[in-house]
Amino acid sequence: MIETNRPAAAPAEDEPDLLRDQFRQLLRYRRLIGAGIAVGLLGGVYLGISTADTYVATADVVLRAPTDDPFNPSLAPDKAINIGSERQVALSSSIANEAAKKLGVSAKDFSALRGGLQVTNPPQTMVLRFTYTASSPREAAKRANAMTDAYLLKRQESLDATRDKMVKGYQEQRDPVAKQLDELSKDIARMPAGAPRDTATSTKTDLQSEVGGYNGKITKLQALDMTPGRVTSAATAPTSTDGPGIVMSLALGAAVGLALGLLAAWVRLVFDPAPRSEGDVARALRAPVLGYLPRDKTGGGPLLAAGEADPRLAEEYRSVAFRLAYDARFADRRRLLVVAPRGSSETAAAVAVNLAASFAETGKDVLLIEADLRTPVLASQLPTDAGGRPRWSQTPGNTPAGGRHGDSEWPDGRQLVVDAGESGSFDLIPGERARNVPRALTSARATRLISEADSPNSTVVVLAPPVLSYADALALVDRVDGVLVVCDPRAVHRTDLSRIRELISGAGGTVLGAVLHAPLPGEKRGRKGKDGGSPAAPEAPDAAAKPRPPQPQPIPYEVAEAEQHIPGDGTDTVALRTVRTGRR
Repeated sequence: MIETNRPAAAPAEDEPDLLRDQFRQLLRYRRLIGAGIAVGLLGGVYLGISTADTYVATADVVLRAPTDDPFNPSLAPDKAINIGSERQVALSSSIANEAAKKLGVSAKDFSALRGGLQVTNPPQTMVLRFTYTASSPREAAKRANAMTDAYLLKRQESLDATRDKMVKGYQEQRDPVAKQLDELSKDIARMPAGAPRDTATSTKTDLQSEVGGYNGKITKLQALDMTPGRVTSAATAPTSTDGPGIVMSLALGAAVGLALGLLAAWVRLVFDPAPRSEGDVARALRAPVLGYLPRDKTGGGPLLAAGEADPRLAEEYRSVAFRLAYDARFADRRRLLVVAPRGSSETAAAVAVNLAASFAETGKDVLLIEADLRTPVLASQLPTDAGGRPRWSQTPGNTPAGGRHGDSEWPDGRQLVVDAGESGSFDLIPGERARNVPRALTSARATRLISEADSPNSTVVVLAPPVLSYADALALVDRVDGVLVVCDPRAVHRTDLSRIRELISGAGGTVLGAVLHAPLPGEKRGRKGKDGGSPAAPEAPDAAAKPRPPQPQPIPYEVAEAEQHIPGDGTDTVALRTVRTGRR
């Protein structure tokens, strides 16, 4: 008894594996990443050129609040000065006007003078940093110092104006009281001694106290130190440009461009409906990817890979067959349905034929059933010979062995033997055009054919049309429950794969896995067929110079004449072991 294992539908991937897989997918969009780097380099060149003649001069000013005792720490400077407001004042047009007068700048250049200034405040300080940018180092230093002097002058004028206004207000309040005091003093001098004189004297004392208060406030304001601040670092002419240089600009631009390119590639990846990796296919089908067919550069790929000069394709088919043989879901019933998502079934036909050859190579009795009754071509493209009829075809009521196979609906009992070279041989039930395809696929004769897998050491491989183009494959799923999906990951959408899994599961089948392949030679991804499937490949330029396999001719629904030659009936002579596939 052969021990088999049951692989999981889709291997669980941890977060590092998913990140690595996503990063590999990002590298597929090399054009976007390259375009981002190119844009970044252009930006770096522009930055390097635009800042090549830019000079920056800086001057620092420490602000002071008016005080009568600079050594008294009772009032913190940051409580008396709003540094944010002072920064806005330094950037105002009044400061620029004062500096323009000092520098002799015309009104036409006033905007450029104001635009070159930048004022910042280092954190946790009372310092205003005047930074001026100009095309000349001397001009930058000169204008920075002019802006600093203009600000300090305007601040000094503002503080002096505030003090003078307050002094004037106190004087206006003091003068009426002082005048009243003078008049009262004259009245007291003329009064005789007595109670009225004493009352007037008391009032005089109060007025003198009030006048003294006003005089004290005025004296205190006049004694304030109104210094607005001091320049701690005057601007000097810079010795080098402010720009990072062309080399640093290019490096910075390349880094930013790479980040932009990766971001654009990530956005493209998020909105790309096609699966871009084997992990995407496995997650959409919830089944493992059993193999990835190598790209064929000869223009179409061989239908039978055995005997080719490049053994990679045949070995890949053997690997897929080996993985299927050790899958308990297939080994228990030995029935396999091979389908494509939509469009062309050419690669699916090659997979079905080579898997049959690989199973025959292991010593199994293999029956390949071409259930594609719409475009049957295998009989005309494989090295075949007439073989014995299936057991059910010998029963009474069916066509006799010497009869014409066109007298009944498919399957009509015709069975061919395919010579697979060193791999051995396997039986082929070729497809025939039928009047009612669903009835032919679900007939009792088709069911008996598929039940051939119940015999010991027997395997049945069924090739069906694309599952999303026709419902033929779904009609077979309840009897051939193991399904192998053959697709090009760049020509199918993730939603298509999920829909295939849902349709097959709903019909009672199981997706055993997927076989991926590269786009067929000459296939244009931008063009779609009428059914939304893969595009049709254009003829190669030298197609006329190469021998082409015979194309299958439609079999009419009326009975074939006795002398009519039917392709694949065993009388054909096939000279080549390997036959190129035709477009299905």
